[in-house]
Amino acid sequence: MAVGVVAGVESQERRGGSAGTGTVTVFVVLSCVTAGMGGVIFGYDIGIAGGVSSMEPFLRKFFPEVHRRMEGDVRVSNYCKFDSQLLTAFTSSLYVAGLLTTFAASRVTAGRGRRPSMLLGGAAFLAGAAVGGASVDIYMVILGRVLLGVGLGFANQAVPLYLSEMAPPSRRGAFSNGFQLSVGVGALAANVINYGTEKIRGGWGWRVSLALAAVPAGLLTLGALFLPETPNSLIQQGKVERCDVEQLLKKIRGADDVADELDTIVAANSATAGVGGGGLRMLLTQRRYRPQLAMAVMIPFFQQVTGINAIAFYAPVLLRTIGMGESASLLSAVVTGVVGVGATLLSMFAVDRFGRRTLFLAGGAQMLASQVLIGGIMAAKLGDDGGVSRAWAAALILLIAAYVAGFGWSWGPLGWLVPSEVFPLEVRSAGQSVTVATSFVFTVFVAQAFLAMLCRMRAGIFFFFAAWLAAMTAFVYLLLPETKGVPIEEVAGVWRGHWFWSRVVGGDGEEEERNNGGKL
Repeated sequence: MAVGVVAGVESQERRGGSAGTGTVTVFVVLSCVTAGMGGVIFGYDIGIAGGVSSMEPFLRKFFPEVHRRMEGDVRVSNYCKFDSQLLTAFTSSLYVAGLLTTFAASRVTAGRGRRPSMLLGGAAFLAGAAVGGASVDIYMVILGRVLLGVGLGFANQAVPLYLSEMAPPSRRGAFSNGFQLSVGVGALAANVINYGTEKIRGGWGWRVSLALAAVPAGLLTLGALFLPETPNSLIQQGKVERCDVEQLLKKIRGADDVADELDTIVAANSATAGVGGGGLRMLLTQRRYRPQLAMAVMIPFFQQVTGINAIAFYAPVLLRTIGMGESASLLSAVVTGVVGVGATLLSMFAVDRFGRRTLFLAGGAQMLASQVLIGGIMAAKLGDDGGVSRAWAAALILLIAAYVAGFGWSWGPLGWLVPSEVFPLEVRSAGQSVTVATSFVFTVFVAQAFLAMLCRMRAGIFFFFAAWLAAMTAFVYLLLPETKGVPIEEVAGVWRGHWFWSRVVGGDGEEEERNNGGKL
């Protein structure tokens, strides 16, 4: 089946342009590592919540009812011991705040640039870490999470765009996958810290876990003061002379011949001035953006219903459900975190070699098999009381690690990469806001519903996620064209070569090409 034509690269090569040239400079690497601190905080906040919510001192202080169940209330099923809407509100409040912040962050990112959004996000992260670490009641704990969510709203809007716009086209996949690598590193750091702080005598280790979010937040805030803005954003704002943008682009690419790439960026920006209405209105109402809008909604939706955040949020809780001790469950979460980071690192080298579709399909198959096996073992071996044997617990840990690895080199990094690279400049910030908002909506749903679903569906919840994995793998096979190696301002051309989307775009795509003077 035809899945699209990589017309952008071919047309660029025929023109002899430079959009794909340039080396990976130290300047770009340092800029992207600094921006990647936003991903580290995201991963840290995901990992830290599941860890502290399995710590007995934290549960005793803020969630006494859950603690009572864990102490051995035999009337409560294994699957229901952590079923508390207040506990899940602690986790999901982060993402509710992020969702509400997203569209304000979109306006800042488009109008003021990627860098100011990262600064605002870093400041909100610092405030949230301080409030969380000093909490004396449940209201302060949740306020800290809300402030962290505001930071996520800004950082998740700006950082993926920053990485994709700074990266050379031939390495855009690797650089953009750096965001998911940063998320994985943050989650791993959270698991290691939780394992250490759980052993602190006096029961205040959870304060250290929550407060240490200030470390990557401080690095992001300080680094953003010195980061350059992306050339795409400078052209979009129109406040800098072309010659100054050209000098910056030469520094970023490590090459003198950047004229064609700059012309492409300018042409894309000119399309914005030629069309009335804001970026979000254009995205929602114009037919030529239908494929990108579909990807902005469906990819983050599918990313969440893989079930990964159920594992990421509640891995220690899930492992305690099957009978493991507090320390052992936290150590097992560290092991799966290492596997996830390793898989994401592998994807950085593989994505620009094998393409997005290959990793999506292979990773989806691996995750599907893992979920089915996890569900099968839990259905057969874990009842309403007692636990599972050491052998079966080890098997579950290995399957969870295989599942996390599959996500780490497919839907994890590509769920951020593909939406960030498919939008033309005129709707890029609006498209990213739709991606982030969709992700937050379904993250909130999964975070708030998982423990209740686990209680009611028992092991069937893993088959629920497996069914979605089958659906999303079919979606990628049928409807996602390959974007490997296509310059970011020319990705729009792949939709017109796709067997299905060419019918949706229709004449609008040809009109866009004429308006841009033949440039896609």
